[in-house]
Amino acid sequence: MNERFCSRFYARHYDELKRYAKYFGGVESRCECRTADTAVRELRRVAEQLGGGGDGRFILDTDDTLGAGAYRIESGEEAVTITGGDGNGVLYGTYRFLILAAGGFDTDDSGKPAYSLRMLDHWDNADGSIERGYSGNSLFFADNDIKYDKQRVADLAALYASVGINAVCINNVNVHATETLFITEKYLGKAAALADIFADCGIKLFLSVNFAAPAEIGGLDTADPLDERVRKWWSDTAAAIYDKVPTFGGFLVKADSEGRPGPFTYGRDHADGANMLAEAVAPFGGKVVWRCFVYNCRVDWRDRSTDRAKAAYVNFKPLDGRFDDNVILQVKNGPMDFQIREPVSPLLGALGSTRTAVEFQITQEYTGQQIDLCWLVPMWKECLDFNTYALTGGSVVKERITGAAGVSNVGDGEFLTGDPLAAANLYGFGRLIFDPSQSAERIAEEWVRAALTTEPGAVRTLTGMLLRSREIYESYTSPLGVGWMVVPHYHYGVDVDGYEYSRWGTYHYADRDGIGVDRTAATGTGYVKQYAPENGRFYESINTCPDELLLFFHHVSYKHVLHSGKTVIQHIYDSHFDGADEAEKLLEEWRTLRGRVPDDVYEEALRRFELQLANAQRWRDVVNTYFYRKSGIPDEHGRKIY
Repeated sequence: MNERFCSRFYARHYDELKRYAKYFGGVESRCECRTADTAVRELRRVAEQLGGGGDGRFILDTDDTLGAGAYRIESGEEAVTITGGDGNGVLYGTYRFLILAAGGFDTDDSGKPAYSLRMLDHWDNADGSIERGYSGNSLFFADNDIKYDKQRVADLAALYASVGINAVCINNVNVHATETLFITEKYLGKAAALADIFADCGIKLFLSVNFAAPAEIGGLDTADPLDERVRKWWSDTAAAIYDKVPTFGGFLVKADSEGRPGPFTYGRDHADGANMLAEAVAPFGGKVVWRCFVYNCRVDWRDRSTDRAKAAYVNFKPLDGRFDDNVILQVKNGPMDFQIREPVSPLLGALGSTRTAVEFQITQEYTGQQIDLCWLVPMWKECLDFNTYALTGGSVVKERITGAAGVSNVGDGEFLTGDPLAAANLYGFGRLIFDPSQSAERIAEEWVRAALTTEPGAVRTLTGMLLRSREIYESYTSPLGVGWMVVPHYHYGVDVDGYEYSRWGTYHYADRDGIGVDRTAATGTGYVKQYAPENGRFYESINTCPDELLLFFHHVSYKHVLHSGKTVIQHIYDSHFDGADEAEKLLEEWRTLRGRVPDDVYEEALRRFELQLANAQRWRDVVNTYFYRKSGIPDEHGRKIY
């Protein structure tokens, strides 16, 4: 069995686990539920891996006063007692014990999930490919069918449960022809079997659906959400799904976005569309997760008044309070599209009467594609800790959301996440949305110690590499809040003007005199007006706008002096030279870990660090040359620019 899955991913260090061998003599379960049964199986499996245990035991119990999903771990002389607020809590506590034990931490612990929805979105296609997948092919689909290895999916479900994930959508939000049929009788039996595997780990299965399905596969001449025939079709379809898949979670929907059909076709709005689907699944306790990634992707780049950043707020803020209780609006962390540095979306925290979930991208579409090391937890924490000031009674993002969804980064390759170090992002996402009060440093150390090594020196090196990696990647790719300078569609590698004159938008407006997008209220697109006054004034003023977001909000001269004391052009030069140097240091540090981490992990990551260095050097040379030629201003240090 591949050790990179489920709890066995963490249990590489049997020397650490052997400290607890006396407890692995048996398991006494006082719970009668499938997730507690899974916990029993996991503990017995680890006991077998350890070669048996002593006279002690594990006691699994429930106490509903703890709350749904909560757990408490207590170690005594003769037993470890794991108590859950429900069966899911028992399972989470069991995995938490194994993770902490494998990492050499104190295992007495307690926790309670912050959010009711902790979801992973797979962008998997029926043909087995994965949109923005950098880790192999789908674990769920092949040959335009639902095909999977049962044990591998079971291991994946266990891995997800080990960090508290309780929902998974298995198919791409861009629903293609075959995936549209997944809600029909032809596929529901296979979907039910898959859902059953996830249910053993307390995870509900969701499906992305095509809003136009009633017209495309249902024999109707319309998909108008206010047409009674359409409403009945969805209600009948939902009933058929729940008849086959009683643990079904609901629908994930991308509508009226990037060519996907939606209610706009019929003169309706997003609330009309979402509520129609919510009504269909409501009798079964289902949810509709409706994505807010809605914008005009056919703009005229010559029109300086257009601004993609404004789109989500413009579309959804006026609808606040109109959505049914079982609708959750899924809002990207930034107003654009998963760039390495964006301001927090003003829509987060602004919807006082609507359930919202923040959407993070674990798969590294714009952040290195699991080639370049880029640990994303610090960026996600910045979003969750951001105070929007939009509502009275508290407007910190993490206090206003109902849940979080992460775009998954797994596939069927030798390593689950392609780059073995990219597993830190998957672990970090789960831990952070379970308990957003945790520090990035603690999460990084937990993963390193449980997954790779407990040797103190190696732990310090690896933890330090993770914590620095986001700033390193940013420094050689995105100066001062400018994103999108990537190869179009592929999104890996540098192309400064790749999207600058396209229908998708315009992102840096560089000319001979300056750079940046004017989004101010006074002279620009007015995007800053979407923020509450406290944040709007902060970003509006060039004197208070933080350097790292300056060019997102302002168009300035290359000679503009930053808070750091550098000019904009010198910052561009310095950051790109420094970023390439730091990428080389990451490679050098990794080479010191030969023999100190598993050999297969070492060799695979080494290859990727070598590729990252080449990528960073190319970014350095292309970006610096581009802006030298634009500005005519030389590097004050006289370094080579082509």
